[in-house]
Amino acid sequence: MIQVEYEFISTTGKWNSICPEQHFVNNLSLMLQWSPFSTEEALLKQLDDIGDHGSRIIIYNLWLNNEGKMELDFQSDPEDIRISCDAESGKSCSSTSVSDLHLANTLQYSLRAYLSVLYLQIPENFCIWLRGRIVEYHNIARDLKYPEFIVYKPQNGGCKEGSIITSIGFLKEAPLVNIHGFNVYHRNRLILPFWNVAGSSTTRSRGIVGVLEANFIQPTHNKQDFEKTPLFQKLENRLKEMTWEYWDYHCGLIGYHATKRLHKPSQVSSESRQKHATTKRKDHDHSIEPEILKRKAGLRVNLTGPESIQNPPATTTTSHLEDQEMVLLLKENKRLYARCFEYEKMDEELNAKVTLLRKELKEAQREYGRLLVESGSLEYPKMESAVTL
Repeated sequence: MIQVEYEFISTTGKWNSICPEQHFVNNLSLMLQWSPFSTEEALLKQLDDIGDHGSRIIIYNLWLNNEGKMELDFQSDPEDIRISCDAESGKSCSSTSVSDLHLANTLQYSLRAYLSVLYLQIPENFCIWLRGRIVEYHNIARDLKYPEFIVYKPQNGGCKEGSIITSIGFLKEAPLVNIHGFNVYHRNRLILPFWNVAGSSTTRSRGIVGVLEANFIQPTHNKQDFEKTPLFQKLENRLKEMTWEYWDYHCGLIGYHATKRLHKPSQVSSESRQKHATTKRKDHDHSIEPEILKRKAGLRVNLTGPESIQNPPATTTTSHLEDQEMVLLLKENKRLYARCFEYEKMDEELNAKVTLLRKELKEAQREYGRLLVESGSLEYPKMESAVTL
């Protein structure tokens, strides 16, 4: 990796090198050789538009394909950088169908679309500029209707977090779009966008999309995939089961024939139900929420936000005890959803505080440097007067 490091001196308004001289000269020479800039001054001028912090990426010396055209398209959209439509791939960037214009497809060739979902959460004062315009942050989870939030607990993964929450639901365009996949993040960065775990040979996943942050598995070096470990395979299998289970119980909401309907819960004692739920919890890389376990026993609860919670369907054969149990589950769901919202708000506040502290630290370092310069200028006259005497 070739790099040169500078420190901005606020008193002089200049950039000074903080690397060893020979190391700095060698790296600077290589950077100028392989960049569009011929002098150090021209290179430093690129930092003028950034300010006192930030990063700037310069695309230079682009390759051409076999037809003599650039692989990147700068002409189709003056505010975007795209991968040129390749006739050999059979893809069409000019299609107007709902599926082709959806984010799941546009991010494959549009840098702006990809950057909009690159981070799961962003600090309040963070932004990405692309060709003179800010990239608008996009939260995929907000595109879902009839969402559920399922807790997944990886086994033998050494995961300090202990569990992850997977948001799953139908896209708001469903059933008009034939899109399915889970957006898997690792430490806030997108690794697998719209990962199709169910395959294309079935319709039991049409329109179902999920979002999760899997910090317990390791991404590859290029951050485009995960290492194929047993823990990764377990996650893939669980997400596949999650997809099919969600489809079986919710496909009727978007016009399909539901393969599984709400039915009367088994007439068993609460002791038996608790034992059954415990067994399920041990045998499965599981959703640990009692709502999900109850669904398998015959009771269905949508793990959604408070605004989406519906009362359980009334049946003449359902016992009063089971009705009370359902009400308690719904209340617990509301409580967990509110706690989740509080944690998200707390996370945003802490990120903002960290950013502020870093800014204050940088200002203190600059003030320290300024005071050092002033102290040096004060010591010099004293030494001179001593020599004179």
